[in-house]
Amino acid sequence: MHHRASSGDRHLVIEIPHLRKTIKDAAILLLETVVIPSVLLALLLHFVGLVPALCAVLGWAAFVIGARRLMKRDMPRTLLLCTAMLVGRAAFALVTSSAVVYVLQPAVGSVLMFLIFVGSAMIGRPITARLAKDFVRLPAELFKHRTVNRVFVEVALLWGGSRLIDAAMTIGFLHWGVEAGLMSRGILSGLLTALTVAACVGHGWRKLRRDGVTLRLAGRHSPAPAAA
Repeated sequence: MHHRASSGDRHLVIEIPHLRKTIKDAAILLLETVVIPSVLLALLLHFVGLVPALCAVLGWAAFVIGARRLMKRDMPRTLLLCTAMLVGRAAFALVTSSAVVYVLQPAVGSVLMFLIFVGSAMIGRPITARLAKDFVRLPAELFKHRTVNRVFVEVALLWGGSRLIDAAMTIGFLHWGVEAGLMSRGILSGLLTALTVAACVGHGWRKLRRDGVTLRLAGRHSPAPAAA
């Protein structure tokens, strides 16, 4: 990412590369670790029972990792972490023989994420700033810009609220049965995440532009910024 800044915090130009690839990778990750496993478990739970359904989820996790290795595709830490959590949930549910446990674990995780996002925003050290570094290369001095840091705080609050809604939605659907809870996790949670991303991007874009920060998507033939 390239940037230009004038004196103080009056003006900043940020050029963001590879946005389409980042969005595509995030969508694939969501399908691999949330949507497909949840739909798979819901369908097999209905037709063949709990144990085969959970074994299928474990098999899917192994397939995802194995397929990426065979095709020599990237193995990002986020994928490995999400897959490990998926395997842990399925294994624990298999040991306890309870599909409810499988659905409740991410709901509890969403509550913890709510506390982390909101807590980090309240103390002025938003976790969203650290997460941004994992997806987009950002210069260290960018985080000293008052407007940018304020946007990270507000986005952290948005994400915190989204995670609390996600937990409430999952628990609410569980009252209608395990299959409803699974479909909530596999479809509605994914939609909520996508809407939250869109809301955060839109809010950040408007806020930065209003405060004199220019965001520019890097094109394939974007000229390099002039040397300082």
